[in-house]
Amino acid sequence: MTTIRINGTEKQVDADPSTPLLWVLRDDLHLTGTKFGCGIAQCGACTVHLDGQPVRACVTPLSAIGTRAITTIEGVSGPVADAVRNAWTQLDVPQCGYCQSGQVMSAIALLAQTPRPTDDNIDAAMTGNVCRCATYARIRAAIHDAAKSAAPGTSSGADAAAGAGAGAGVGA
Repeated sequence: MTTIRINGTEKQVDADPSTPLLWVLRDDLHLTGTKFGCGIAQCGACTVHLDGQPVRACVTPLSAIGTRAITTIEGVSGPVADAVRNAWTQLDVPQCGYCQSGQVMSAIALLAQTPRPTDDNIDAAMTGNVCRCATYARIRAAIHDAAKSAAPGTSSGADAAAGAGAGAGVGA
């Protein structure tokens, strides 16, 4: 048995230490918001936070977790998470939605470290998060919107959508 800290609680899991965290989350803990996309850390659908940093759960073995805190899409919370979720909804970011939990987790990690990201910051943070529906312009606009609304004393910046050009290559 291995004890892990997940979404603020300790859980016991009976899994081989080499089992990827993704399968522990989905199969053992029934947290299915984290998606399987590629299995080789190239698409970002399985992104979770490990002590606040985005990691690809499909290639992170259970043995690598140790005492670090895991946060999944089901457990992410706080003003930045709320701002990202609200911007995602307000700007209709998801199309099919499959990649969105990984996109949201990466966006939250970016804004936690860089509250006012530039387009270059967004591109760097979101690289490796693939969206088959190519909603990259909306993703970038939503991140800018979330940055504006998460900042103290500001209102929602839905006008960021107008500033994100159609050729935006976030995650491409």
